[in-house]
Parts: sequence; structure tokens; C-alpha cells
Amino acid sequence: MNFTPTVGLEIHIELKTKTKMFCSCLNGSEEKHPNVNVCPICLGHPGTLPTINKEAVKAIIKTGLALNGKIAEHSQFDRKSYFYPDLPKGYQISQYKYPLVEGGFLNDIRIRRIHLEEDAGRLIHSINSSLVDFNRAGRPLMELVTEPDIKTADEAVAFAKELQIILRYLNVSDADMEKGQMRIEANISLSVSEEMGTKVEVKNINSFKAVSGAIQYEIERQEKILRERKTVVQETRGWDDVKKNTVSQRLKEESHGYRYFPEPDLPPLDLKDFDIQGLKEGLPELPKAKRERFISEFGLSREQVRILIENKPTADFFESAASELKIYKPQTDSYNLLHNYLISDLRGLMNEKSIGFEDLKITPEHLAHLVALIVENKLSSRLAKNILARMFETGLDPEQIIKEENLTSVSNENELEAIVREVILENPNAVSDFKKGKITSLQFLIGKAMAKTKGQASPDILQKLFLDYLSK
Repeated sequence: MNFTPTVGLEIHIELKTKTKMFCSCLNGSEEKHPNVNVCPICLGHPGTLPTINKEAVKAIIKTGLALNGKIAEHSQFDRKSYFYPDLPKGYQISQYKYPLVEGGFLNDIRIRRIHLEEDAGRLIHSINSSLVDFNRAGRPLMELVTEPDIKTADEAVAFAKELQIILRYLNVSDADMEKGQMRIEANISLSVSEEMGTKVEVKNINSFKAVSGAIQYEIERQEKILRERKTVVQETRGWDDVKKNTVSQRLKEESHGYRYFPEPDLPPLDLKDFDIQGLKEGLPELPKAKRERFISEFGLSREQVRILIENKPTADFFESAASELKIYKPQTDSYNLLHNYLISDLRGLMNEKSIGFEDLKITPEHLAHLVALIVENKLSSRLAKNILARMFETGLDPEQIIKEENLTSVSNENELEAIVREVILENPNAVSDFKKGKITSLQFLIGKAMAKTKGQASPDILQKLFLDYLSK
């Protein structure tokens, strides 16, 4: 008997607004002190009145437009009744019947709806007690629900990763899963033929690795139950990241169990009051379009582009540097070299010092200038790496560093010929090995010559000279 997995995702994303969803408390996701960003409204005190955060509504609209969804003309908030210790009101203001966005698609997976609600607080458990931090309570929370179009764990991860990148490009959320800014729930069932199986929900998955593990485990668990002619229970389960399995938490509630009704303290929303066309025209270039443009414009491979585009500041820095590089050497090889120096060398220095592009002293123009000097054979790669390290420390242009430290590349062939002859005389065994067909000996000889020039010679010129002399 063959079983077909069916997976739908519910993804919760904390929005990057200045204030919370229904009050003026700061939406400080990095606040370390508990219960600081709170007020009577987000703490659910009797008699308080919420007001709608307009910027949060705009963030949902922008996301809906980016994902090809239909923006509602009219929407409303609903009261979702349930009790949990970190939910101060005893209910949650959410949306049910009239979400802000319906439809849309991403990675060929249909989106059912995108709606807006408020987040709950956070529980901190110890051996003898549980503490509640309400800083997060009331933060604006986007919920995106897909149709059950996903068939594998890999498809689910790919969807979630692409969504995360889009949210960052739109600047509506940092969507950092480690910080709880993006939380994923997966609804998984196995079907035979056209008959849909019993749905099991796995909640609050907080890493892409866990998304993959939880879905794959649940598919295998349900398949084992069905092959034993037993019944899969409709329930909510959690992912145990240590044991790498799902564990039962509670029986799954149906929507009617939440007793939804229109939120009496908030008016219906008329989306005609928002400049939808203006928001659409203000959307940035999205990742998919940017990938295709980078491939056609700069001649990069799909893998190179994937690495660039997944981080918007990296992509922006590359594009600024590439635009500057056109002034010097607009060949494809130049862009490949720029990519390598940015992703490998420069990012390595940044990781070592734990800094981002906002604190980087090197400008895109200066990195482009360095690459141009390499392409023009005015710098060896070894010397360029040393200069890059100095640029990283000082923010100076490479030519200024070359001038100040007298690092001009040695490219005069007469001067290099003398060094080549000297190295050949000093290393007869390597010369003999090369003539016997040991190609690595050539690199050894070039390395010796580079050492004599303190890395300032062009390896390409040295290789040409060595081959000329050794072929005689």
C-alpha cells in the first residue's frame, strides 16, 4: 500500500514595527529585562481599549502583494477565546472570517490566507516555578497559512527559507527563527488514493533543520501506524529537538472550539483607506527577480547567486561594487573574482571580527578597485589579500595602501627573470622533478620566487617565465 504525504504550513512571523499591535508599548524584540514594554492595554486590564497599528496592516498588505495574494476590500478583527498562562486577556485578538489577504503562491505552493493578530507572552520554566514575561504579549504577529500542497520535508523547508528571504527584503520582519521571530507549525497527514488522512499538527518548530526532521519523522510515524492497521489520532504534537521525535501534547481543537466572534472594541477595516497601488509600486526587487538579473547581468552561476541573494546586505554590497567595477573591467571574470573576494575573503574577515556591513569600513568602490588591480595584473592574489586586510582595518583605498607601504607589484620581466634564474639554480631537485613530469614542482618554484618578491610578483608572469626557462 502506498501512502501520499500531504503537508500544510502555518507560519507565524513577528512584524518589525515600532510599537505593539494594539497599544503604544515599544515592540522591542531585543529587550532583555522582563515585563518592561507593557501597559494596561497589552496586559488585558478591564476597561482598556485597543487601537489598530496601521504600520502592521501595511506590512501584511506588502507581503500579500509580494506573494501574489488578493488584498481584501474589507476586513475585521475577531476575538479568539482560549486560556493560556502567557495570554493576559484570556483571549487573543486575531482574524478569522475576513483576513487581510487571501490566495497567492510561492514556489508553486498555494497560500490560503495571511492575517494579522497579536502575539502571546513568554513562559520561562525552572524546576520549581514558571515565570511569565509579557514583553512579547501584544506584538504584531503575521500568520500565513498554505494550502496542503507540500509533499516532502524538503519542499516545506524550501518554502519557509524563500519566505524568510522575502520578508527580509520587504523589511517587514527579521524573521530570525533562533529569536522566535518566525515560528512554523506543520499539518501532516497520509492519504491513500484521493482520500485525505487524519491531520496531525506539529507546533512551534524553531529551525529549518527541525522543520525537516519533524515532518520526516511524522510521515514515518503515521505510515507505521497505518501499516499496522491502527488509527492515527488527530492531535497536536511537539518536536523534541534532543530526541529527534514528535511528542503528543493535546488533542487538536477545532476552530469552533475557539468561539470566534467579531472583536467588539475594534471597528471593521476598510482597506480602501490604504494606498494599495502606492504600496505595490514601492515594493523592492524581490529575490526571484534579482537572482535572474544577477545571472544575466553579471554572468554568475546559480549557486553564486543563491549565496548572494539569501542575504540582502550582501547582495546590495555586491551590486554596488559590481557597478563600480564596470568602470574598470566589465568582464565576467571580474564579477566572478569580485564574488570570490566578497564571499570568501571579506566575509571571512567580517565573521572573524563579528561585524556586519553596517559597521564595515571597506566601501563597495574600494573593493571593486582592488579587484580591478588584480584583473589588470597590477597585484598578485597574495598581495591583494594582505591589502584587503589593511583595507578592513583602515577603510583606505587600495592604491593609497600600496603607495604608503610601497607594495607596488613587481611585473617587470627583466627583474623577474633574474629571480627565476636564481630560484632555478637554488632548487635543482625541484627542477629535475618538474622535467620528470611532476607538475607540483612548478608551484613550488613559483612559491620560492614569490617569497623573494615578498608576494609582490604576478604568479601568471612567473609561471610563464619558469615554463620558458625549464623548456630550454
